[in-house]
Amino acid sequence: MSSKVIYERFLWFHAKVKEKQYPNTRSLAEKFEISRKTAQRDIAFMQDRLCAPLCYVPERRGFAYADDAYELPGFWLSEEELTSLLISYRLASAIPDSALKNSLKSFLNQIMSRLSRPGSLPLSELSEKVSVKNIAYSRTAEKIFQIILESLLSSQTIVIDYRSPHTGELTRRDILPLHLLQYMGTWHIIAHCAMKNEMRDFVLSRIRSVSSSSLKIVPHSSTAPVKEYIRRNFGIMNSAETFDVCLRFSPEIAAWVSEQVWHPAQQMQWENEKTLCLTFPVADFREVKREILKYGSQVEVLSPAKLREEVKKEINKMGKIYR
Repeated sequence: MSSKVIYERFLWFHAKVKEKQYPNTRSLAEKFEISRKTAQRDIAFMQDRLCAPLCYVPERRGFAYADDAYELPGFWLSEEELTSLLISYRLASAIPDSALKNSLKSFLNQIMSRLSRPGSLPLSELSEKVSVKNIAYSRTAEKIFQIILESLLSSQTIVIDYRSPHTGELTRRDILPLHLLQYMGTWHIIAHCAMKNEMRDFVLSRIRSVSSSSLKIVPHSSTAPVKEYIRRNFGIMNSAETFDVCLRFSPEIAAWVSEQVWHPAQQMQWENEKTLCLTFPVADFREVKREILKYGSQVEVLSPAKLREEVKKEINKMGKIYR
């Protein structure tokens, strides 16, 4: 039976107790056409799981509240909703903030203790059923993550010392965080950068320090452009110009690649029902080149010619290493 239907019985019983009508198992059973045993289980559930201070009044042959201030929980979760919440907690394991995860765990334990039903998965056993593993991701300092998240939610400008991955140069930037993104296990903050006066992407693991800023930044962008900024690129390489890349995958991995989403705007075309041609836009060759090289001889760059030449040069360099 639906848990929401069961909750209707709790609401009715609660209302009758509040009205000093002293409901009992018989009145509950008659109202909802259930057995007396089911009614007894409902009342026991209210006492044990919903912490209702129900006490039986013999002379009135019904129940009353020992504390009239008691109210039922303001929400109810179905089995599907509770399961979704538990899975969300497990997925949150990628968040580099132990305090946030502990708060979430405590919150879920409170919900489980009040609203769980027989057969529900205990939070303590969830890790045995569901896990999340990331590889080749950049580790983010917990304190950095906390401050970035707080400034994002409060729309506060911050100052960061940011290390360039290409030159190793450390620059100080005033930024207004706009969007927090986890991409392949690595955390990024999309922000309006005062130095460049435009939207930029910053990898949290490259931020060496962060503090509050007195500078007022009024971004030119709204939520929609931020999402478009992320969506239009393969990965999150930043560029004003995009290029269409076409890759041909061999029969050995074509079926596997066909299950993957490399980009929302990608197009797939089968050749002789064996090889697969995948076309998608990119804003920068660096990341896609790493993906191409990962598949070795099982992928060929068909276009653009510039990317094909870059991959060819990289293969020649690799060949010199292994001679």
